[in-house]
Amino acid sequence: MANDYFKFKKFTVFQSDCAMKVCTDACLFGAILPKEFESNCKALDIGSGTGLLSLMFTQNNPTCKIDAVEIDESATIQCKQNVELSSWQENINVHHSDIKAFQSNTKYDCIFSNPPFYSSDLKGNDDKKNVAKHHVTLKFSELLNSVKQLLKINGIFYVLIPFSLEEEFIKKATDVELFPLNITRVKQTNLHNYFRSIICFTDKPQQISEAEISIKVNNEYSAEFKALLQDFYLYL
Repeated sequence: MANDYFKFKKFTVFQSDCAMKVCTDACLFGAILPKEFESNCKALDIGSGTGLLSLMFTQNNPTCKIDAVEIDESATIQCKQNVELSSWQENINVHHSDIKAFQSNTKYDCIFSNPPFYSSDLKGNDDKKNVAKHHVTLKFSELLNSVKQLLKINGIFYVLIPFSLEEEFIKKATDVELFPLNITRVKQTNLHNYFRSIICFTDKPQQISEAEISIKVNNEYSAEFKALLQDFYLYL
């Protein structure tokens, strides 16, 4: 059973009321999000869950303002609590909303999402986990349409998806004129195949930069992983 909380160097994420708990690949995603973004930027976290990504982004970008949108009511309440317990209450505004219905007069410099993606897997008996992990309420095409509407010209969109869905997701993104700028493919260890893709999109076709990272090498966190997470993980 996952712990009820996950303590980082500068904040704590409580997660007992959230279907999706803090996990290593989500932490890696948060660490890869842009650092030292332009002053007073506007960011949007789609499917904020516990608020992990918003908190990590704000730690690296303390002048930015974030709208964190979450469809599940219990997760929204817990996200708000996590934000209120942090040093960045003024930076993050949490919204209980389906992103398809979310209304904003803001166009965002940066949008990021760790969306539900188990579209073909068998669903279980836990409705909250089904919503959080499966294409129950948010299909990739719906996510991308929302991003396209809300992203500022020359803005950037980051997404974490299974490697097996990378080609499909890029095709759907290109259909709405969002184009991959860089792709980081993630392995559990240097002996495993890729299992996640972290992709940054822009609104103009550009040369794609590609990289890979292994979370562990020889049963220890890799040097690349440590470098990315050292400002967040307590014991790095």
